[in-house]
Amino acid sequence: MFFGIDITYIIFVLPALILAMWAQANVNSTFNKYKSVSNSRGYTAYDVARRILNMNGLNNVKIERVSGHLSDHFDPKANTVRLSDSTYQSSSVAAIGVAAHEVGHAIQHATAYMPIKIRNAIVPVVQISSYAAFPLAIIGIIFGSNRLVLAGVILFSLVVLFQLITLPVEFNASRRAIKTLESNYILEGNELSGAKKVLFAAALTYVASAAVAIGNLLRLLVLAGGRRRD
Repeated sequence: MFFGIDITYIIFVLPALILAMWAQANVNSTFNKYKSVSNSRGYTAYDVARRILNMNGLNNVKIERVSGHLSDHFDPKANTVRLSDSTYQSSSVAAIGVAAHEVGHAIQHATAYMPIKIRNAIVPVVQISSYAAFPLAIIGIIFGSNRLVLAGVILFSLVVLFQLITLPVEFNASRRAIKTLESNYILEGNELSGAKKVLFAAALTYVASAAVAIGNLLRLLVLAGGRRRD
């Protein structure tokens, strides 16, 4: 602390949070820009998702509509691609890009893509770690318990690992989406370019999330190290 200001937060976390806020604003503005650009063939995001799934022999994968804006995701437990209200019936190049990306995750799951297998395997542990890591470490720092501090650091390291593994998973799903849209002439020219921009903006939000996690881990390590020196 310096005059009541947590320097570690300013150095390690605040820049990453600013990046995360910018990335979220950027993905929203990019999606909004291209949601008004319809594809020339009149496909809806649902049409494209179903077509790509069937092309890959994934006729058993369901597509459902889910409420919300950009709440699109693939649920491996239910074997279902869920498309948000802003995507499902939209014929915009933005919506089609998002739908193809989520289908990319379904294909990853079906082909046993290793990074997504690792990410899915550690999800239960990470859910606990994200809530318990900092309280454990802070309690350990306050009471001088190196074991609690170490436990907190290890747990939060798992959160960072999850964020880092998420990056290749998301980038790979986007590459699959763009390649499929282009090679099957679903989108071309400016339409394809718009979808690429939407997916790139979305990818930056995952980069920002990883940066926030790394910043928090570095802050935790510095706080723990400073306490030991005291």
